[in-house]
Amino acid sequence: MKTQTESLYLLFISVHGLMRSRDLELGRDADTGGQIKYVIDLARALAENPEVAQIDVVTRRVVDAALSADYAKPVEALSKKARIIRIDAGPEGYLPKENLWDHLDVFSDNLLNWLNAQPRIPDILHTHYADAGYVGVRLCNLLEIPFVHTSHSLGRDKRRRLLAGGLRRSEVNARYNMIRRIDAEEEVLANADLVITSTNNEIEAQYELYDYYQPERMAVIPPGTDLLQFHPPQSGVTQTAFAHQIAHFLNNPDKPVILALSRPDERKNIVSLVEAYGQSEALQETANLVIVAGNREDIREMETGPQSVLTEILLLIDCYNLYGRVALPKQHRPDEVAQIYRMAAASGGVFINPALTEPFGLTLLEAAASGLPVVATENGGPVDIIENCKNGLLIDPLNPEAIADALLLLLTDSKRWQTCAKNGIQGVRAHYVWQTHATAYLAKIKALLKKHTPMPEPRPERRPMIEHDRAIFTPLDLTLIDSPAGLEEFIQTLRAQRKTVSFGVATGRRLDAAITVMKRYGIPLPNVLITSLGTQIHYSPGLTADEYWSNHIDHLWHPKAIRRLLGDLPGLKLQPVKEQSAFKISYYYDPNHAPSVDEINALLRSQEQTVNVMHSFGQYLDIVPVRASKGQAIRYFAQRWEIPLEQILVVGGSGSDEDMMLGNTLAVVVANRHNEELSQLIDQEGIYFASKPYAQGILEAIDYYDFFKTCKVPANHG
Repeated sequence: MKTQTESLYLLFISVHGLMRSRDLELGRDADTGGQIKYVIDLARALAENPEVAQIDVVTRRVVDAALSADYAKPVEALSKKARIIRIDAGPEGYLPKENLWDHLDVFSDNLLNWLNAQPRIPDILHTHYADAGYVGVRLCNLLEIPFVHTSHSLGRDKRRRLLAGGLRRSEVNARYNMIRRIDAEEEVLANADLVITSTNNEIEAQYELYDYYQPERMAVIPPGTDLLQFHPPQSGVTQTAFAHQIAHFLNNPDKPVILALSRPDERKNIVSLVEAYGQSEALQETANLVIVAGNREDIREMETGPQSVLTEILLLIDCYNLYGRVALPKQHRPDEVAQIYRMAAASGGVFINPALTEPFGLTLLEAAASGLPVVATENGGPVDIIENCKNGLLIDPLNPEAIADALLLLLTDSKRWQTCAKNGIQGVRAHYVWQTHATAYLAKIKALLKKHTPMPEPRPERRPMIEHDRAIFTPLDLTLIDSPAGLEEFIQTLRAQRKTVSFGVATGRRLDAAITVMKRYGIPLPNVLITSLGTQIHYSPGLTADEYWSNHIDHLWHPKAIRRLLGDLPGLKLQPVKEQSAFKISYYYDPNHAPSVDEINALLRSQEQTVNVMHSFGQYLDIVPVRASKGQAIRYFAQRWEIPLEQILVVGGSGSDEDMMLGNTLAVVVANRHNEELSQLIDQEGIYFASKPYAQGILEAIDYYDFFKTCKVPANHG
């Protein structure tokens, strides 16, 4: 445990977006927005605190000719004690967040490899957004370090609003990978020691939509603002280059400015703002509308979403004949953003954020610090900001008349404008500075550290495997056995390589049942036996139990409560006592009468049961602790025995094998199981679908990967 005088090593994970130390390309696309700035600013603020020794921000490395070479650097300094670490995962080029899910297991394993090469393991892991949370759950469960999460936005809330906007559920799931995102968010909420939010509204209106809604594990710590960068305009300052840039759009550039600054994203609702302005002659007479919506070269070459938004804006400008009253500049530099706020403030203007929903609203703080009154959506974080700062008005973003009325009220009432401008400057200084955030953050972190003990260094006796640098793990049923000739050849192959290769069995069977089956088929005792779906680990030659693993997986495990919750469900029947164990509850599952696996998961989550639910062979349902599975057990083995995952061959035959096959392990699905639960993995990198069944399929994979020599996925894979 860390003492309060020791310096902390903090690890942030933010997988998607374009992240670098300078000139953040905010607004370049939907994935490079406020989250990126928040993570970078928070890392820098924490690095200035003397209690922090090091902070690393981990993201995905991107090698893309269309982007800056900055995003391909493995390491980049943020400050003296902070840096960006970029980890490879999936194709080299840039991917939107919706397309990253298939690569997150590889990201997790590659990050674990990187961490193992560092002088020390982080004291805290803090993830940002659902994809990073998916990674964080796996790493924190393995490393036993405190897990902190910030969502930035939530899938259930987004899905609700998309459905209200007219999209069909199937469209939402397909376009946004929403099912995987929400499942990951539920898993994060079940496992996180602390969830940090920016506003109370997030907790009350968004997190309560989740089965694992646990407000006692949540803390509101508002983000900060860089007051050196964002400050009110000074008298006597000459016009900026950006002001000259927009002047040619406007007939009367001296009018007050209504400023909107966001990505050209449908959710930002800029179209409704233009409609409100176009429908109000009073607003047009009073002020110009300036829309700073990212950077563009040619709208025709943009992605569909931004292209649609910008096209609609241009059509509305034409429809309402707003030429000379609306400015829509094509370019602005990141270092001009603060000048843009000050330009609007100096004009006597107003900043508006009309988003359909806004998780927080960093732009509102920047505008307020610049002396600019605000009008903002009533959905989300702006509620707290305006309550704290008393610097503007909330509006229904779907009501153009209400938008126009709020803007006119601030623009035409000079006394109200002055009061809001002054309140905003003072309110940001009182509530929203990074130093205050960092102090509150570290207080919460130190409280978590008192509850955690690190994973011990001593390993189980390993002399029988001291020279082993690779391993093979296989289930028993429907993979290894049922092919006598192939099984005998497989056994002989293993015996020939026994000095360098560990042989492991990973099965759903209990230890005694697994040993009985192996004796029946003449299978030699493995070096490692992972039984009862990853809940027990034993080592040869004396079948020594890994007691630390048993203690490790006992985390959040309440078997009596689970049996009580599932006891009366139709279509579920407990298997015989011989199939149960201390960390595994096994049922027969009748799909014709039982609730779906998703419904069973939801029931357990709603009762705060944090577990893994495994469905296999279409007829079995097993409940195990959240830290237990075949995949997690194999990663624990690899970590403790220092065998690279890239040199572990795993064999799959059922759904319970999936998590050990994803990521950096080499994997094979034997031919007799191609059309079963693992068929959806056929396009995954590092998973080979053998042409032969049972043990012969394993031997085929050994040849395919050249497992005893180069031990790699062939260059022509896929």
